[in-house]
Amino acid sequence: MTDIEDSQRQLVVLGAGVIGLTIGYLAATDPDVSFKITVVARDMPEDMDSQAWASPFAGANWSPMPAGGIDQRVYNWEQVSFNKFWDMIPSGLVKKLPSKIYSKQAGDPAGLWWKKLVSEFRELDRSEIPEPYKFGVGFYTISVNPQEYIVWLKSELASRNVTFERRQVKSLEELRPSVGARGILVNASSLGSRSIIGVEDTKLYPIRGQAILVQSPGLQEYLALQGDDHSIQGGEATYIIPRPGATYPDTALLGGTFQLGNWDTSLDMSIAQRIFESCAELAPSLKDSNETKILRHQVGLRPAREGGARLEAEVVQFPLRGTHNLVPWNPAASEFGSMHVVHAYGFGAGGYQASWGAAADVLTLVKALTGQA
Repeated sequence: MTDIEDSQRQLVVLGAGVIGLTIGYLAATDPDVSFKITVVARDMPEDMDSQAWASPFAGANWSPMPAGGIDQRVYNWEQVSFNKFWDMIPSGLVKKLPSKIYSKQAGDPAGLWWKKLVSEFRELDRSEIPEPYKFGVGFYTISVNPQEYIVWLKSELASRNVTFERRQVKSLEELRPSVGARGILVNASSLGSRSIIGVEDTKLYPIRGQAILVQSPGLQEYLALQGDDHSIQGGEATYIIPRPGATYPDTALLGGTFQLGNWDTSLDMSIAQRIFESCAELAPSLKDSNETKILRHQVGLRPAREGGARLEAEVVQFPLRGTHNLVPWNPAASEFGSMHVVHAYGFGAGGYQASWGAAADVLTLVKALTGQA
């Protein structure tokens, strides 16, 4: 090991989902900081069939969600992320999507908080709105393909000498040797933060999402119905999200469910039938078997949190005690000390669309902790 390598601070990112990898990317590419970066995770980008993490099963687009309209932090994260994804369209990793959202209720576009965030927002002419809908808006948004985008992020990190360590972390104590005395831990462990000793965030809860991935060349437009506030009320929503892709071109995700507090990852075919029928009302070509192939059904758990995402710095003191004094033994468990931790988890259904903005805020906190701001 060289003297330079030995002198570098450790930056350990716990979690290899879209939030953790994006944080790692910004840290690895920022010329003003110097870290030896390690990503530690149970599930890695090659584990795209594992239901134990959320990123492989996300809608992975930008769509309007209530949090951005009530929380300025979220709005800022989404604005930064939308602009970043928009700039990435020429790379082929991001798809530019003409979009329409319909509503059965009369509406006023002036009241939509997100109209200045997206591109070319407009109210639809009545001739563009199918029955039985009464109101609609059009705009351009973006989408990515998790199966390719997450793998790309990892490859970018690996090319910048970021190392990856597969392990299941059960307690923050376990990471003390990796972080070291001067290092920083970024906790992007998603729903795992509910169970990791030293975090134990009981405000975390899942939002069950069931969807269908299809290949259908005729679907090149994001379509959705404006329903109830599904992020609060729970239940089902209707959306069609076309995706970019080299391995499987012309794919689209049909959704879906927003079932709060539901940990069930098994497939419900009665829900799948409702999803397909609702989406076919918006895009009748789905029922043409010569036009559409069903590639797979999927169920994932979105990592939501009461009060919104947690993005903040904390100094964790060791030995861990908490309220239970039942910390599993490890060689460092009795040693006194502390660790700087920056938490970044609980983004619910908005992980991708907040990823670049949230990661930038995390890096700002990391710089402040190291005096590199």
